[in-house]
Amino acid sequence: MAPDPASFRSDEPQRPNRPLDAAAAAPGALAGLKVLDLSRVLAGPWAGQLLADLGADVVKVERPGLGDDTRTWGPPWLKDAEGRDTSDAAYFFCANRNKRSVAIDLADPAGAALVRRLAAQADVVLENFKVDGLKACGLDHATLCAAHPRLIYCSITGFGQTGPYAPRAGYDFLIQGMGGLMSVTGRADGEQGAGPQKVGVALTDVMTGLYATIGVLAALAHRERSGCGQHIDLALLDVQVAALANQTANHLIGGTVPRRMGNAHPNIVPYQDFPTADGDMILAIGNDGQFARFCAVAGRPEWAADERYASNAARVANRAALIPLLRQATVMRSTAEWIAALESEAVPCGPINRIDQVFADPQVIARGLRVDLPHPLAGSVPGVANPIRLSATPVTYRSAPPRLGQDTAEVLADWLGEVAADGSA
Repeated sequence: MAPDPASFRSDEPQRPNRPLDAAAAAPGALAGLKVLDLSRVLAGPWAGQLLADLGADVVKVERPGLGDDTRTWGPPWLKDAEGRDTSDAAYFFCANRNKRSVAIDLADPAGAALVRRLAAQADVVLENFKVDGLKACGLDHATLCAAHPRLIYCSITGFGQTGPYAPRAGYDFLIQGMGGLMSVTGRADGEQGAGPQKVGVALTDVMTGLYATIGVLAALAHRERSGCGQHIDLALLDVQVAALANQTANHLIGGTVPRRMGNAHPNIVPYQDFPTADGDMILAIGNDGQFARFCAVAGRPEWAADERYASNAARVANRAALIPLLRQATVMRSTAEWIAALESEAVPCGPINRIDQVFADPQVIARGLRVDLPHPLAGSVPGVANPIRLSATPVTYRSAPPRLGQDTAEVLADWLGEVAADGSA
Protein backbone atom coordinates (compact mmCIF):
# COMPACT_ATOMS: atom_id res chain seq x y z
CA MET A 1 0.00 0.00 0.00
CA ALA A 2 1.49 3.35 -1.01
CA PRO A 3 1.52 6.08 1.64
CA ASP A 4 -0.74 9.09 1.40
CA PRO A 5 1.23 11.73 -0.54
CA ALA A 6 -0.06 14.39 1.87
CA SER A 7 1.97 12.80 4.64
CA PHE A 8 5.35 13.48 3.11
CA ARG A 9 7.00 15.78 0.65
CA SER A 10 10.49 15.79 -0.77
CA ASP A 11 12.18 19.11 -1.46
CA GLU A 12 14.81 17.31 -3.56
CA PRO A 13 14.80 14.79 -6.40
CA GLN A 14 14.78 11.29 -4.99
CA ARG A 15 18.18 9.67 -5.24
CA PRO A 16 20.12 7.11 -3.26
CA ASN A 17 23.15 7.92 -1.15
CA ARG A 18 25.99 5.94 -2.71
CA PRO A 19 29.18 4.87 -0.92
CA LEU A 20 32.12 7.06 -1.82
CA ASP A 21 34.47 4.19 -2.57
CA ALA A 22 35.11 0.54 -1.85
CA ALA A 23 36.60 1.32 1.56
CA ALA A 24 33.56 3.35 2.52
CA ALA A 25 31.35 0.44 1.46
CA ALA A 26 32.93 -1.91 4.01
CA PRO A 27 30.50 -2.74 6.83
CA GLY A 28 30.87 -0.60 9.93
CA ALA A 29 30.67 -1.79 13.51
CA LEU A 30 26.94 -1.04 13.60
CA ALA A 31 26.10 -2.25 10.09
CA GLY A 32 22.53 -3.55 9.93
CA LEU A 33 21.32 -1.32 12.77
CA LYS A 34 18.32 0.84 11.87
CA VAL A 35 17.98 4.19 13.65
CA LEU A 36 14.96 6.47 13.30
CA ASP A 37 16.16 9.98 14.16
CA LEU A 38 13.27 12.26 15.15
CA SER A 39 15.60 14.77 16.79
CA ARG A 40 16.72 18.18 15.67
CA VAL A 41 19.27 20.91 16.47
CA LEU A 42 22.40 19.35 18.07
CA ALA A 43 22.29 16.85 20.96
CA GLY A 44 20.11 14.24 19.25
CA PRO A 45 21.54 14.75 15.76
CA TRP A 46 25.07 14.48 17.22
CA ALA A 47 24.18 11.03 18.58
CA GLY A 48 22.56 10.09 15.27
CA GLN A 49 25.63 11.13 13.30
CA LEU A 50 27.93 9.15 15.57
CA LEU A 51 25.79 6.01 15.16
CA ALA A 52 25.73 6.62 11.39
CA ASP A 53 29.51 7.04 11.27
CA LEU A 54 29.78 3.64 12.93
CA GLY A 55 27.72 2.04 10.19
CA ALA A 56 24.08 2.33 11.27
CA ASP A 57 21.38 3.23 8.75
CA VAL A 58 20.12 6.49 10.26
CA VAL A 59 16.92 7.94 8.82
CA LYS A 60 16.30 11.56 9.77
CA VAL A 61 12.64 12.61 9.81
CA GLU A 62 12.20 16.31 9.03
CA ARG A 63 9.30 18.72 8.61
CA PRO A 64 8.34 19.19 4.95
CA GLY A 65 9.42 22.56 3.65
CA LEU A 66 11.29 23.48 6.85
CA GLY A 67 13.48 20.62 8.02
CA ASP A 68 15.76 20.65 11.03
CA ASP A 69 15.85 24.04 12.79
CA THR A 70 19.58 24.33 12.13
CA ARG A 71 19.06 24.41 8.35
CA THR A 72 18.04 28.06 8.91
CA TRP A 73 20.67 28.97 11.52
CA GLY A 74 22.83 31.07 9.23
CA PRO A 75 24.79 32.77 7.96
CA PRO A 76 27.09 31.30 6.88
CA TRP A 77 25.30 29.22 4.26
CA LEU A 78 26.60 26.40 2.12
CA LYS A 79 27.37 27.80 -1.33
CA ASP A 80 26.58 26.02 -4.56
CA ALA A 81 29.07 25.40 -7.35
CA GLU A 82 28.49 28.96 -8.67
CA GLY A 83 29.16 30.53 -5.28
CA ARG A 84 25.53 31.33 -4.48
CA ASP A 85 24.04 30.74 -1.04
CA THR A 86 21.92 27.60 -0.72
CA SER A 87 19.05 27.25 1.75
CA ASP A 88 21.13 25.19 4.21
CA ALA A 89 23.18 26.84 6.96
CA ALA A 90 26.68 25.66 7.82
CA TYR A 91 25.43 24.70 11.29
CA PHE A 92 23.34 21.84 9.88
CA PHE A 93 26.41 20.22 8.37
CA CYS A 94 28.17 19.63 11.69
CA ALA A 95 25.80 16.90 12.90
CA ASN A 96 24.00 15.18 10.02
CA ARG A 97 26.60 13.32 7.95
CA ASN A 98 25.85 9.77 6.72
CA LYS A 99 22.09 10.12 7.29
CA ARG A 100 19.13 9.80 4.93
CA SER A 101 16.46 12.50 5.08
CA VAL A 102 12.74 11.89 4.75
CA ALA A 103 10.24 14.75 4.80
CA ILE A 104 7.14 13.68 6.74
CA ASP A 105 4.58 15.85 8.53
CA LEU A 106 4.01 14.46 12.03
CA ALA A 107 1.07 16.83 12.50
CA ASP A 108 -0.73 15.04 9.66
CA PRO A 109 -2.37 11.79 10.89
CA ALA A 110 -1.22 9.98 7.76
CA GLY A 111 2.31 11.24 8.32
CA ALA A 112 2.31 10.15 11.97
CA ALA A 113 1.02 6.72 10.93
CA LEU A 114 3.79 6.43 8.38
CA VAL A 115 6.45 7.26 10.97
CA ARG A 116 4.94 4.70 13.35
CA ARG A 117 5.41 2.10 10.63
CA LEU A 118 9.03 3.19 10.20
CA ALA A 119 9.50 2.94 13.97
CA ALA A 120 8.24 -0.64 13.83
CA GLN A 121 11.22 -1.46 11.59
CA ALA A 122 13.76 0.44 13.71
CA ASP A 123 16.14 -0.85 16.33
CA VAL A 124 16.57 2.60 17.87
CA VAL A 125 14.47 5.76 18.02
CA LEU A 126 16.10 9.09 18.92
CA GLU A 127 13.91 12.06 19.85
CA ASN A 128 14.28 15.36 21.67
CA PHE A 129 10.73 16.65 21.89
CA LYS A 130 9.43 18.05 25.16
CA VAL A 131 8.05 15.49 27.62
CA ASP A 132 4.91 13.89 26.14
CA GLY A 133 5.40 15.98 22.98
CA LEU A 134 4.99 12.90 20.78
CA LYS A 135 2.11 11.31 22.68
CA ALA A 136 -0.60 12.75 20.45
CA CYS A 137 1.14 11.22 17.43
CA GLY A 138 1.41 7.79 19.03
CA LEU A 139 5.18 8.10 18.83
CA ASP A 140 5.92 8.33 22.54
CA HIS A 141 8.08 5.71 24.22
CA ALA A 142 5.24 4.04 26.11
CA THR A 143 3.21 3.45 22.96
CA LEU A 144 6.06 2.34 20.71
CA CYS A 145 7.88 0.21 23.27
CA ALA A 146 4.66 -1.58 24.23
CA ALA A 147 4.09 -2.47 20.58
CA HIS A 148 7.75 -3.28 19.89
CA PRO A 149 9.45 -4.67 23.02
CA ARG A 150 12.87 -4.87 21.35
CA LEU A 151 12.90 -1.17 20.54
CA ILE A 152 15.49 1.09 22.17
CA TYR A 153 13.93 4.53 22.59
CA CYS A 154 16.20 7.41 23.57
CA SER A 155 14.55 10.62 24.81
CA ILE A 156 16.70 13.74 25.14
CA THR A 157 15.20 16.69 27.00
CA GLY A 158 16.44 19.69 28.92
CA PHE A 159 15.49 18.39 32.35
CA GLY A 160 14.46 14.74 32.01
CA GLN A 161 11.19 12.88 32.15
CA THR A 162 10.65 13.45 35.88
CA GLY A 163 11.02 16.26 38.42
CA PRO A 164 9.49 19.72 38.74
CA TYR A 165 11.31 21.10 35.68
CA ALA A 166 10.39 18.20 33.36
CA PRO A 167 7.86 20.23 31.30
CA ARG A 168 10.35 23.03 30.58
CA ALA A 169 12.24 23.45 27.33
CA GLY A 170 16.01 23.36 27.71
CA TYR A 171 18.73 24.88 25.57
CA ASP A 172 22.48 24.53 25.89
CA PHE A 173 23.15 28.13 27.00
CA LEU A 174 20.45 27.92 29.64
CA ILE A 175 21.79 24.61 30.94
CA GLN A 176 25.39 25.87 31.06
CA GLY A 177 24.13 28.51 33.48
CA MET A 178 21.79 26.35 35.55
CA GLY A 179 24.19 23.40 35.62
CA GLY A 180 27.09 25.33 37.14
CA LEU A 181 29.46 25.48 34.16
CA MET A 182 29.25 29.25 33.81
CA SER A 183 29.99 29.71 37.51
CA VAL A 184 33.48 28.30 36.91
CA THR A 185 34.03 29.79 33.44
CA GLY A 186 35.27 33.35 32.96
CA ARG A 187 37.62 35.79 34.65
CA ALA A 188 37.79 35.85 38.43
CA ASP A 189 35.84 38.41 40.42
CA GLY A 190 37.82 41.62 40.73
CA GLU A 191 39.56 41.21 37.37
CA GLN A 192 38.77 43.32 34.33
CA GLY A 193 36.06 41.61 32.31
CA ALA A 194 34.98 39.46 35.25
CA GLY A 195 31.66 37.69 35.05
CA PRO A 196 30.10 34.35 34.13
CA GLN A 197 30.92 33.14 30.64
CA LYS A 198 29.52 30.35 28.51
CA VAL A 199 31.84 27.98 26.69
CA GLY A 200 32.38 28.99 23.05
CA VAL A 201 30.62 25.92 21.65
CA ALA A 202 27.36 24.21 22.68
CA LEU A 203 29.33 21.80 24.80
CA THR A 204 26.41 20.52 26.88
CA ASP A 205 24.58 19.49 23.71
CA VAL A 206 27.66 17.75 22.34
CA MET A 207 28.29 15.88 25.60
CA THR A 208 24.63 14.88 25.75
CA GLY A 209 24.94 13.46 22.26
CA LEU A 210 27.93 11.42 23.39
CA TYR A 211 26.13 10.16 26.50
CA ALA A 212 23.11 9.30 24.34
CA THR A 213 25.32 7.22 22.07
CA ILE A 214 26.83 5.41 25.05
CA GLY A 215 23.35 4.74 26.40
CA VAL A 216 22.17 3.33 23.08
CA LEU A 217 25.20 1.04 22.82
CA ALA A 218 24.66 -0.19 26.39
CA ALA A 219 20.98 -0.85 25.66
CA LEU A 220 21.94 -2.76 22.51
CA ALA A 221 24.30 -4.94 24.55
CA HIS A 222 21.51 -5.61 27.05
CA ARG A 223 19.09 -6.46 24.26
CA GLU A 224 21.60 -8.91 22.82
CA ARG A 225 21.51 -10.79 26.14
CA SER A 226 17.85 -10.37 27.09
CA GLY A 227 15.97 -9.76 23.86
CA CYS A 228 14.40 -6.66 25.41
CA GLY A 229 14.70 -3.01 24.51
CA GLN A 230 14.34 -0.12 26.95
CA HIS A 231 13.73 3.59 27.37
CA ILE A 232 16.71 5.92 27.82
CA ASP A 233 15.88 9.13 29.70
CA LEU A 234 18.66 11.64 29.09
CA ALA A 235 18.63 15.23 30.35
CA LEU A 236 20.96 18.08 29.42
CA LEU A 237 20.98 19.26 33.04
CA ASP A 238 22.00 15.81 34.30
CA VAL A 239 24.80 15.66 31.75
CA GLN A 240 26.09 19.13 32.60
CA VAL A 241 26.21 18.40 36.33
CA ALA A 242 27.92 15.06 35.74
CA ALA A 243 30.49 16.67 33.44
CA LEU A 244 31.67 19.16 36.07
CA ALA A 245 34.04 16.37 37.09
CA ASN A 246 36.73 17.55 39.52
CA GLN A 247 34.80 20.76 40.28
CA THR A 248 31.90 18.81 41.79
CA ALA A 249 34.35 16.56 43.64
CA ASN A 250 36.10 19.66 45.02
CA HIS A 251 32.74 20.84 46.36
CA LEU A 252 31.24 17.57 47.56
CA ILE A 253 34.42 16.29 49.21
CA GLY A 254 36.33 19.46 49.98
CA GLY A 255 33.38 21.55 51.04
CA THR A 256 34.45 24.47 48.86
CA VAL A 257 32.37 26.34 46.31
CA PRO A 258 34.40 26.52 43.07
CA ARG A 259 34.71 29.99 41.56
CA ARG A 260 35.74 31.46 38.25
CA MET A 261 39.50 31.52 37.83
CA GLY A 262 39.94 32.53 34.21
CA ASN A 263 42.32 30.05 32.58
CA ALA A 264 43.83 28.93 35.88
CA HIS A 265 43.21 25.47 37.35
CA PRO A 266 41.83 25.00 40.86
CA ASN A 267 44.04 21.98 41.62
CA ILE A 268 47.21 22.38 39.54
CA VAL A 269 49.82 25.17 39.28
CA PRO A 270 51.08 26.30 36.82
CA TYR A 271 48.31 25.21 34.47
CA GLN A 272 47.11 28.23 32.50
CA ASP A 273 47.99 30.78 29.82
CA PHE A 274 51.08 32.97 30.03
CA PRO A 275 52.17 35.99 27.98
CA THR A 276 55.13 35.71 25.63
CA ALA A 277 57.13 38.27 23.67
CA ASP A 278 54.75 37.99 20.72
CA GLY A 279 51.50 36.61 22.13
CA ASP A 280 50.50 33.90 24.56
CA MET A 281 51.13 30.25 25.28
CA ILE A 282 49.75 27.56 27.55
CA LEU A 283 51.73 25.80 30.25
CA ALA A 284 50.09 22.56 31.39
CA ILE A 285 52.51 21.35 34.06
CA GLY A 286 51.09 18.29 35.77
CA ASN A 287 53.85 17.17 38.13
CA ASP A 288 56.87 18.39 40.06
CA GLY A 289 59.40 16.97 37.61
CA GLN A 290 57.89 18.95 34.77
CA PHE A 291 57.99 22.09 36.91
CA ALA A 292 61.67 21.56 37.70
CA ARG A 293 62.46 21.16 34.00
CA PHE A 294 60.53 24.31 33.18
CA CYS A 295 62.50 26.24 35.80
CA ALA A 296 65.76 25.00 34.31
CA VAL A 297 64.74 26.10 30.81
CA ALA A 298 63.63 29.47 32.20
CA GLY A 299 67.01 29.93 33.87
CA ARG A 300 65.49 29.93 37.35
CA PRO A 301 66.28 26.48 38.83
CA GLU A 302 66.02 27.94 42.33
CA TRP A 303 62.23 28.10 42.01
CA ALA A 304 62.01 24.32 41.91
CA ALA A 305 64.10 24.09 45.09
CA ASP A 306 62.07 26.72 46.95
CA GLU A 307 59.81 25.03 49.51
CA ARG A 308 57.01 27.41 48.51
CA TYR A 309 57.01 25.99 44.98
CA ALA A 310 58.69 22.58 45.14
CA SER A 311 55.44 20.58 45.25
CA ASN A 312 52.14 21.07 43.48
CA ALA A 313 50.31 21.49 46.79
CA ALA A 314 52.77 24.22 47.76
CA ARG A 315 52.40 25.90 44.37
CA VAL A 316 48.61 25.90 44.71
CA ALA A 317 48.92 27.44 48.18
CA ASN A 318 51.37 30.08 46.91
CA ARG A 319 49.79 30.69 43.53
CA ALA A 320 49.52 34.45 44.07
CA ALA A 321 53.29 34.79 44.52
CA LEU A 322 54.40 32.32 41.85
CA ILE A 323 52.28 33.28 38.85
CA PRO A 324 53.63 36.89 38.58
CA LEU A 325 57.18 35.51 38.66
CA LEU A 326 56.39 33.12 35.84
CA ARG A 327 54.77 35.87 33.78
CA GLN A 328 57.86 38.03 34.13
CA ALA A 329 59.93 35.16 32.75
CA THR A 330 57.67 34.05 29.89
CA VAL A 331 57.52 37.50 28.25
CA MET A 332 61.24 37.27 27.53
CA ARG A 333 60.86 34.83 24.59
CA SER A 334 58.45 34.31 21.71
CA THR A 335 55.81 31.63 21.77
CA ALA A 336 57.68 29.56 19.18
CA GLU A 337 60.93 29.82 21.13
CA TRP A 338 59.28 28.67 24.35
CA ILE A 339 57.53 25.76 22.67
CA ALA A 340 60.72 24.57 20.99
CA ALA A 341 62.72 24.80 24.23
CA LEU A 342 60.07 23.25 26.48
CA GLU A 343 59.06 20.44 24.14
CA SER A 344 62.69 19.32 23.98
CA GLU A 345 62.51 18.87 27.76
CA ALA A 346 59.08 17.17 27.73
CA VAL A 347 57.33 20.08 29.41
CA PRO A 348 53.68 20.21 28.19
CA CYS A 349 53.03 23.50 26.44
CA GLY A 350 51.42 24.85 23.31
CA PRO A 351 50.03 27.80 21.39
CA ILE A 352 46.50 29.19 21.52
CA ASN A 353 45.35 28.59 17.97
CA ARG A 354 42.56 30.17 16.00
CA ILE A 355 40.37 27.62 14.22
CA ASP A 356 42.02 28.35 10.87
CA GLN A 357 45.37 27.64 12.52
CA VAL A 358 43.98 24.39 13.92
CA PHE A 359 43.28 23.07 10.43
CA ALA A 360 46.75 24.17 9.27
CA ASP A 361 48.46 22.35 12.14
CA PRO A 362 50.67 19.50 10.85
CA GLN A 363 49.33 17.08 13.47
CA VAL A 364 45.73 17.84 12.53
CA ILE A 365 46.61 17.40 8.87
CA ALA A 366 48.45 14.13 9.56
CA ARG A 367 45.43 12.77 11.45
CA GLY A 368 43.10 13.66 8.59
CA LEU A 369 40.70 15.68 10.72
CA ARG A 370 39.22 17.45 7.72
CA VAL A 371 37.04 15.36 5.42
CA ASP A 372 35.41 16.50 2.16
CA LEU A 373 32.28 14.75 0.93
CA PRO A 374 30.50 15.06 -2.44
CA HIS A 375 27.41 17.28 -2.39
CA PRO A 376 24.87 17.67 -5.23
CA LEU A 377 24.80 21.48 -5.07
CA ALA A 378 28.20 22.50 -3.71
CA GLY A 379 30.29 19.86 -5.44
CA SER A 380 31.80 18.95 -2.09
CA VAL A 381 31.32 20.01 1.49
CA PRO A 382 34.04 20.01 4.18
CA GLY A 383 33.57 18.59 7.64
CA VAL A 384 35.43 17.27 10.66
CA ALA A 385 36.40 13.62 10.90
CA ASN A 386 35.08 11.33 13.58
CA PRO A 387 37.85 10.94 16.20
CA ILE A 388 37.14 7.25 16.86
CA ARG A 389 39.82 5.10 15.22
CA LEU A 390 38.69 1.46 15.07
CA SER A 391 41.20 -1.01 13.62
CA ALA A 392 38.77 -3.65 12.35
CA THR A 393 35.60 -1.64 11.62
CA PRO A 394 36.74 1.89 10.85
CA VAL A 395 34.39 4.84 10.62
CA THR A 396 33.04 5.37 7.10
CA TYR A 397 32.13 8.60 5.36
CA ARG A 398 29.38 7.52 3.01
CA SER A 399 27.51 10.74 2.31
CA ALA A 400 27.35 14.43 3.09
CA PRO A 401 24.48 15.73 5.22
CA PRO A 402 21.38 15.28 3.05
CA ARG A 403 19.17 17.78 1.31
CA LEU A 404 15.75 18.01 2.88
CA GLY A 405 13.66 14.98 1.98
CA GLN A 406 16.04 13.69 -0.67
CA ASP A 407 15.72 10.07 0.45
CA THR A 408 11.99 9.78 1.21
CA ALA A 409 11.12 7.38 -1.56
CA GLU A 410 14.30 5.34 -1.10
CA VAL A 411 13.71 4.87 2.63
CA LEU A 412 10.07 3.87 2.13
CA ALA A 413 11.24 1.27 -0.35
CA ASP A 414 14.10 0.02 1.84
CA TRP A 415 12.30 -0.05 5.18
CA LEU A 416 8.69 -0.66 4.16
CA GLY A 417 9.00 -2.22 0.73
CA GLU A 418 6.76 0.47 -0.75
CA VAL A 419 6.85 3.02 -3.51
CA ALA A 420 5.59 6.57 -3.23
CA ALA A 421 2.29 7.57 -4.76
CA ASP A 422 4.11 8.95 -7.82
CA GLY A 423 5.75 5.57 -8.39
CA SER A 424 9.25 6.65 -7.40
CA ALA A 425 11.44 4.36 -5.33
